[in-house]
Amino acid sequence: MNSHDDTVWVPCTTLERFMRDVFCQLGTPRAEAAICANVLMAADEFGFDSHGISRLKPIYYDRIKAGTQLAKTKIRVVKNLRAAAVLDGGNGMGHVVAHRAMTLAIQKARQYGLGMVAVRNSTHFGIAGYYPLMAVKAGMIGICGTNARPSIAPTFGVENMLGTNPLTFAMPTNDPFPFLLDCATSIIQRGKVEIHAKLNKPLPPGWVIAHDGSSQTDPHAVLADLIAGTAALLPLGGAGEDFAGYKGYGYATVVEILSAALQQGAFLHMLSGRDARGCATPIPLGHFFIAINIRHFTPLASFKKIAGAILRQLRASRKAPGQKRIYTAGEKEYATRRERRRRGIPVNLETQREILAMRDELGLRKYHFPFAPN
Repeated sequence: MNSHDDTVWVPCTTLERFMRDVFCQLGTPRAEAAICANVLMAADEFGFDSHGISRLKPIYYDRIKAGTQLAKTKIRVVKNLRAAAVLDGGNGMGHVVAHRAMTLAIQKARQYGLGMVAVRNSTHFGIAGYYPLMAVKAGMIGICGTNARPSIAPTFGVENMLGTNPLTFAMPTNDPFPFLLDCATSIIQRGKVEIHAKLNKPLPPGWVIAHDGSSQTDPHAVLADLIAGTAALLPLGGAGEDFAGYKGYGYATVVEILSAALQQGAFLHMLSGRDARGCATPIPLGHFFIAINIRHFTPLASFKKIAGAILRQLRASRKAPGQKRIYTAGEKEYATRRERRRRGIPVNLETQREILAMRDELGLRKYHFPFAPN
């Protein structure tokens, strides 16, 4: 059984260079590989361990090797109007497609105040929060969402229909860090189930529902059952309506519609990644990206001052008994990034094995990791 004692901390620069070189060896052009690696590294730096180096092999490496995803990305512009556009990602690297889409949305917002780009036929693009933060760097509000493989059951249902479908916002403030809300519309996303499986750690009851309505806690069984369609993640709020699970279900549906209907893309079970015979197929995800130019509404400094005041007053409000701090979205990620840039990224035993396997298969022997002999 794996234990947290197996975890080894690896410098951020080492892991990012390694991920870039892995993508390059798989056929991704160097500039595009750098984008992919930077998105994955941002996840690990922020503490989103389910979406960083741990996803390199099972989500990207294995799919490219299997031919269900392309290492080279050819983006086609389907429609390009003044404040709106539709892109087709051509089953290329989702990080590259998403980076291009948010860049275009920001360009449009600079001129017209608002920019929105819808995407179809893309692939998994890493953490959603990376892209709204691009807008923040440009002095704007960023919003994005994406659909995903069927995982979530609708309220009063047990069939996995919707993806974990994050709805993500980022806004500049006059704090040292922006407001960043990046979370799935389910209680837990599939990536966290994968982390629990790597650590052989059971899931808490109430996160996953089986077809008989029972709660599933074995992460290995859950991953298999999600693919088989015999288990589902529960939406934010949980099962039924007592704790407002219909709200998570509703927001997941909003993201599904905006990730499919605007761009005439795939949705629900069309994203299962399996054909009628059970063979692996591409997963043609849809995304949407919105940039809002604050300067078209109010001076940027004024917006940042008010946004910062709101967040500081929330953090300074009365705490529950026994609690030391109140946080606002983005604060923990900021603190974690500072710590991990100093200390490195924690890599569990299973991911260590995956890193060494990729290193050896691709001939990247120049990489020497602290968890393996040179």
